[in-house]
Amino acid sequence: MIHIRPFHVADYLPTLQAMREFTAARGPDTTDEIWLVEHPPVFTQGLAGKAEHVLTPGEIPVVRTERGGQVTYHGPGQVVAYTLIDLQRRRLGVRDLVCRLEAAAIETCAAWAVTVVRKPGAPGLYRPAADGAAGAKIASLGLKVSRGCTYHGIALNVAMDLEPFGRINPCGYAGLAVTDLSSEHTTGPTIRTEQVARQFGAALAAHIEQA
Repeated sequence: MIHIRPFHVADYLPTLQAMREFTAARGPDTTDEIWLVEHPPVFTQGLAGKAEHVLTPGEIPVVRTERGGQVTYHGPGQVVAYTLIDLQRRRLGVRDLVCRLEAAAIETCAAWAVTVVRKPGAPGLYRPAADGAAGAKIASLGLKVSRGCTYHGIALNVAMDLEPFGRINPCGYAGLAVTDLSSEHTTGPTIRTEQVARQFGAALAAHIEQA
């Protein structure tokens, strides 16, 4: 069983501290959780983050974290799913979990008639370019493992102001294009971030719980 905390707006630093405390305090029987969050604007630097990839942050704060990966942006219109999972209890490897998080994002995007693809060696999801290769990035992923348990997770761009991504080299790639669901979903009903968050949370739980 996985407990899904409802989608809500929360500042980044208190959420980060809460994840650390949850992971440090959990025991063998602690229920796994998924936290669905929308953050006010913030840039986060992963363990491998290099200062030169933060170009012109301006008024947006830059926070160093212990997750994997380089720099990314979180802000309104994005669903961040923090996956607090006991890998040892579920007998999952980190790569297994990454594949399941990506599969849930692929499923969620497909529900809005948006096709996304993986890129070998670059976790996350991308819109396919004209030649079928990975193009603009739509979801980023970074995890931390402590005592066999994960925290941090995956962020899906839903209906964002994408301008801040131009202030960084997203995920350490200069000139990497970034997009969101609302930009790619050109027909049909308006995309609402809260609705996507519910779909995404359910898809994540289903994929993580697969035997």
